[in-house]
Amino acid sequence: MAQAKFEKMTTSDTALYGPCKLLLCGFPAGAQTKLKTVLDMASLNTVPRVWVSQDQADLLLSELFKLPDDTGEGASSSLPRAIIVAGITEKELIRLMTVSRKTGMKPALWATLTPTSETWTLTALLAELSAERRALQKKTKKKCL
Repeated sequence: MAQAKFEKMTTSDTALYGPCKLLLCGFPAGAQTKLKTVLDMASLNTVPRVWVSQDQADLLLSELFKLPDDTGEGASSSLPRAIIVAGITEKELIRLMTVSRKTGMKPALWATLTPTSETWTLTALLAELSAERRALQKKTKKKCL
């Protein structure tokens, strides 16, 4: 698996890599309605979305992004909560993250599709994102001491 790296986000109108779509992991059926409200508040309610289930975790991201809009809607997911975006603008992503935080949405792992990550399985990406979060939390905790 190729090493991923952080890239600074800007507020540009440049579209992110990949097809315009959201992969949504770890949302119970009841929370899906709440996320749809968040998407509406962020003016992203027309962006196609795939609600990824545990049995799809070993698929490549490139395969998941090819699934039809609203695949998995209404089914609960036991995966870690994550939002993986592609094809929207950087400005739209920042707006979505801001609205998510301001509405008190349960924290999620965030990622954008890249040429590297589209060759990974969802399981591998979620493991990488979880490891990055733990490392950042340790770093933040040390700064506070």
